[in-house]
Amino acid sequence: MHSSGASRGATTEAGAGAGPSPREKVRRWASSLLTSRNSAAAAAAADHHGSRGATGHKSDGGDWWRIHLFRGMVNDLRRRAPYYWSDWRDAWDYRVVPSTVYMYFANILPALAFSLDMFTKTNMQYGVNEVLLASVLGAVVFAILACQPLVIVGVTGPITVFNYTVYDIMTPTGTNYLAFMCWIGLWSLVFHWILAITNSCNWLRYVTRFPCDIFGFYVAFIYLQKGIQVLERFGDEAPFYLSVMVALLVFMIAYACGELGESALFRHPVRVFLKDYGTPLTVVFFTGFVHFGRMKTVELERLPTSAAFFPTADRGWLVDFWNISVGDVFIAIPFAVLLTILFYFDHNVSSLIAQGTEFPLRKPAGFHWDLFLLGLTTGVAGILGVPFPNGLIPQAPFHTESLCVTKVEADTEENNGEAKGHYVLKRTHVVEQRVSNLAQGLLTLGTMTGPLLVVLHLIPQAVLAGLFFIMGYQALEGNGITAKLLFLLRDKALTPGGHPLAQIPRRAAVWAFVLVELFAFGATFAITQTVAAVGFPIIILALIPVRALVLPRVFTTHELGILDAPTASPFTMESVGGSYAAPAAAAVQEGVRNRSGGGGEGDATENGSESEGVMLPAGTGGGERKGRDVLAEEGRGRAVEDGGAHDAIEMSRLGVSRRGPASRSSGRQDSY
Repeated sequence: MHSSGASRGATTEAGAGAGPSPREKVRRWASSLLTSRNSAAAAAAADHHGSRGATGHKSDGGDWWRIHLFRGMVNDLRRRAPYYWSDWRDAWDYRVVPSTVYMYFANILPALAFSLDMFTKTNMQYGVNEVLLASVLGAVVFAILACQPLVIVGVTGPITVFNYTVYDIMTPTGTNYLAFMCWIGLWSLVFHWILAITNSCNWLRYVTRFPCDIFGFYVAFIYLQKGIQVLERFGDEAPFYLSVMVALLVFMIAYACGELGESALFRHPVRVFLKDYGTPLTVVFFTGFVHFGRMKTVELERLPTSAAFFPTADRGWLVDFWNISVGDVFIAIPFAVLLTILFYFDHNVSSLIAQGTEFPLRKPAGFHWDLFLLGLTTGVAGILGVPFPNGLIPQAPFHTESLCVTKVEADTEENNGEAKGHYVLKRTHVVEQRVSNLAQGLLTLGTMTGPLLVVLHLIPQAVLAGLFFIMGYQALEGNGITAKLLFLLRDKALTPGGHPLAQIPRRAAVWAFVLVELFAFGATFAITQTVAAVGFPIIILALIPVRALVLPRVFTTHELGILDAPTASPFTMESVGGSYAAPAAAAVQEGVRNRSGGGGEGDATENGSESEGVMLPAGTGGGERKGRDVLAEEGRGRAVEDGGAHDAIEMSRLGVSRRGPASRSSGRQDSY
């Protein structure tokens, strides 16, 4: 246990120096949100030159209300435009083909499961074709026009909850459901464009792994809940018991394929094959398995489909959104606000994680422009009467990982005799291009043809329940909350001394942080079980100021530097002016290097310069910040290549493990 005085001293030393009042901290926070990225950089440079007192405050407060319209979008396009043609030329790489096939199955299988859920709970307003077309719309638009083409866009679990909750609220009033959803989409388009034009994505600097882990934990439990709900509909006769058996077998076989893909068994091509294609092959096998022996006499519920390229219900693709009262048009506004909040967080978090600290990306990001495109696809989806698409978790980071090119190196961190022969796969670069995203979208469009819809109709609903279970397990396994819980439950005597969480003197701090995360998850999950489920995005969004304003009063800077971390790499965060969590993370990283004997001026310059120059938020110093912003606007920011120890620290700090293609070490405990 440490004294409160020591805690405050550490916080003051890492903060602004004089210890501003709570009111002043809130004002500074609001100021940094609303000012442009260049203004924030200038403020940081001024603070670095000694103006941390009244002068710095005057600079922050004098023009906090100024919003440079369109600046974020223009800067995004200016940075990314020089790379547009190379995004197509760089697709001439062997990683693109397996990535395309892998992402097609990784996207379409969950989409089919969600289509079943919405088909049942919206009285057939949404079905397979609507979900597939929504995925195609997102893939084509973002592959061709987005600044971040690696982000996979489609139908998610949270939007499924949103859609059928709106149905439950509005249908009893006699409102035309699809027309009402169309107006939600059109209003949301306006709100998305307002946010993009006013540079609201600069707020992403305050998004750390704290809200991301809570949201990911929520999504994982939504998957598990959906799987159980699918099985509940079968009663208690033979179809129920056979469906439960099939769902559990799908889960176990898919789990075994994932574990074998990360094991030391078999040769590397075999492991890659099992990792990439184990789950789709499991679906194919168990679709036919139920026809063996006496099981063929049991009638199982199958995936409902419709005619090729036609909506599920008897209607056209254009929604008659004019067939609705004026009052309902305005009632759609609060629903559109909630949808915009959900998409602002969900899509941007998908983009951040897809460009995380562990991926050596070379091409700049562009959050403002992509938010503008997301508004466009939301409005178009409403007019077509399909679910609103947005960034997918975990498919987005899976896509980036599937495009990673790796090299085999000896595991230098394991220097004992038992570890002889172990190796790591270090990422050298990512094949950053647009073709794989576009191709998987076009393959999804092909799935809407008659022959393939007949094949999809053969899939038992029990198989989709098993898919929900494996998706939920994989999301839980790779979540930071799970990693912290496993650390707390682990025998101290068997916990490695170098474990990142073991560096926290107060074990109670880890428990407190996890309890806060579990409480936030519980509140989010609980509200989705009620008619007020459409309001859950507000809880998710509220986690951002909680992390920025409340948690620093409970935990020390050192503790937060280990328990939390920036979501994306410094190079990626240049688009929004840096990351709020960077100073604490950089301090922890420097401390780890010093304790391991690898610290030094040169080492700090090479590995810490990004944190010093790019990731510091306004008001924390950083004399090189302005120069780095200029480089970012010109598209010449430094690439993060061969992250090495830094990436290991960032990912192992939270125990993050991503279930993508088999491109990691089989001899390491932590995946990164």
